[in-house]
Formats: sequence, structure tokens, C-alpha cells
Amino acid sequence: MLHLKLETDPRWVNIVESNIEEILTDHAWCEQKAATNAITIITLNSEYPDLVTELLELAKEELEHFEMVHEIIKKRGFKLGRERKDSYVNELYKFMNKGGSRLNSMVDRLLFSAMIEARSCERFKLLSKEINDPELSKFYHDLMISEAGHYTTFIGFARKYGKDIDVDSRWKELVEFEGELIKSYGKHETIHG
Repeated sequence: MLHLKLETDPRWVNIVESNIEEILTDHAWCEQKAATNAITIITLNSEYPDLVTELLELAKEELEHFEMVHEIIKKRGFKLGRERKDSYVNELYKFMNKGGSRLNSMVDRLLFSAMIEARSCERFKLLSKEINDPELSKFYHDLMISEAGHYTTFIGFARKYGKDIDVDSRWKELVEFEGELIKSYGKHETIHG
């Protein structure tokens, strides 16, 4: 379903397990950024009522995920660290078209968002299967399902509003780019690292 070019090496979970506090902090901030991204898309494209309605729900869900991760952090006696930069997302952002029409920009932002959700979903699936922590295994399984829904939402809106754009071709380009990009990641205890 996700059509990613390269899957994460399962040994990444061993890195994650070496520093659970770090992965949880990074994950919390990823959820906050996902909520902010949805709100940004709404702000830039408020003339689409169905998009606004759906992305408001998505933003609320991302904030709920942020809260859920924060609760796990507190329960385990950890502290939410400072916001982390996400090099993967920043590199992916460079691939987005910055010029062109508003519609082209919206479609690219939706595809960019879908890609981040797809990779997060893939990582959550791996964590749910491989992590030696029953609480986190269940937690990541549940989030994997949610992330898959977000991926579908973003792809769906890109296709709906990008009728005059070759969305499938652009998505394939993004998948190819991300497939090369992700080769440099999977070495740190972060969601995309």
C-alpha cells in the first residue's frame, strides 16, 4: 500500500531500544510538527472546505498523539526534551516544487506530507513487530494504523485537486527521491533517523 522503494533495516530497532527516551522525545516532536503541517496546509488552502474539515481532524489527531507520547514519557520518568530537527524531513522538503501555481504547490505539499506519513507508518510497523517492549509494541501498532489513514488522506486530496497535474508521475518521482534519501538514515534512535 505504501509503495516505499526501500524498507527500514530491522536492526534500526536495536538502535531505538538503546535509547527509548530519545525515540519518545523525537516522536513527540514529530507529532507536533505533523499537526503544524496540517494547519499550514489549511492556512494556505482555506478555499477547499472538505480539505479544511479533514485536515482539522487530522491536526487534532496528531496533537492527541503528541499528548499520548508525552504521557508515556512522563509515566516512564523521562522528560520531554527540546525540539529535535528532523534532517530527513528537511531533505525531503528540498525536493518540493517551490514555484509554479498555488495548485501545484498544494499538490506537492500534500504528496510531501503523504511521504512522511508513509515512512512513519513503515517505521511504526517495524517497531510494533520488533521492539522488546509490550507497551510500546501495542502503542506503535495502533499508531501505524492511524498513520496509514493520514497517508491515504493526503494522497487522496492530491489526486482530487490535482486532476490537471500528473500526480501519479510526481508521486513516483518523490518515491524514487525518498528511496535514495532514506539510504542515509536508519542509524539513529529517531523516528526518521
